[in-house]
Amino acid sequence: MKLQGRTAVITGASQGLGAEIARQYVVNGASVVLCARSADKLAAQQQALEPLLATGARIVAVVGDVGERADVDALFATVRSEFPRLDILVNNAGIYGPMGNIEDIDLDEWVDAIRINLLGLVYVSRAAMPMFRAQRYGKIVNISGGGAANPMPAITAYAASKAGVVRFTESLALECKDDHIDVNAIAPGALVTRMMEQLLEAGPEKVGHQFYDRMKKIAVEGGTPLDVGAALCVFLGSADSDGITGKLIAAQWDRWEDWPKHLDELNSSDAYTLRRITGRDRKMEWGDK
Repeated sequence: MKLQGRTAVITGASQGLGAEIARQYVVNGASVVLCARSADKLAAQQQALEPLLATGARIVAVVGDVGERADVDALFATVRSEFPRLDILVNNAGIYGPMGNIEDIDLDEWVDAIRINLLGLVYVSRAAMPMFRAQRYGKIVNISGGGAANPMPAITAYAASKAGVVRFTESLALECKDDHIDVNAIAPGALVTRMMEQLLEAGPEKVGHQFYDRMKKIAVEGGTPLDVGAALCVFLGSADSDGITGKLIAAQWDRWEDWPKHLDELNSSDAYTLRRITGRDRKMEWGDK
């Protein structure tokens, strides 16, 4: 019950990773505000989770699109009316966007992916900040992914938005550090969810044969279990992670459970952040002045 007595907002909470994060938050004692665009899926998720609630905990569901500022305002009006405080925000809502060469894709779809994945995350974080600052405590967990740290040809909107999420995470973490608000991003691994199905449905002609074959192999093998990323979200929403901020954390590969033992070393280092690699880093003296 690491989250007992805490209240969390979880976006994109009706399916996939968002649904698993919501489940783990509930079984760890949290009250949750679930947000997603599908009313039917959201209602089903709420119904499935209600029997798991801890004593005194609650679930509230709000239908909304995080990329629409009016929907975000309505979401937080509900949060303020239903709960005395907010402890955790999990920004999970996201889409792949169009797949294919940049000159072939629908540019409006490309922009829409940025609207949801990056601008929506910014809108929601901005709306949560007054509550966090007033109580001088809060947790923001942003779902980033491999698109932030690796180029993804033919899925450029997703990659660009997720890289933006990480730099926003690092910057916001410094901006609100004095108010004890921890802001982190996580890479949950290659997940076999509806988004993976969409990628495979697009086919190798649009996403590239090498990338398609790798994703198909992951899908056949089952990918990273959803509960791995969700467990990291529980850790980052709990008091166990207090003081860990501004990091991009790989749920599957980083020993984040041990990080609280090394807090000073962690926070004085640029490890687990995005950085530019220069020629001197690779012994290419010819490339630097």
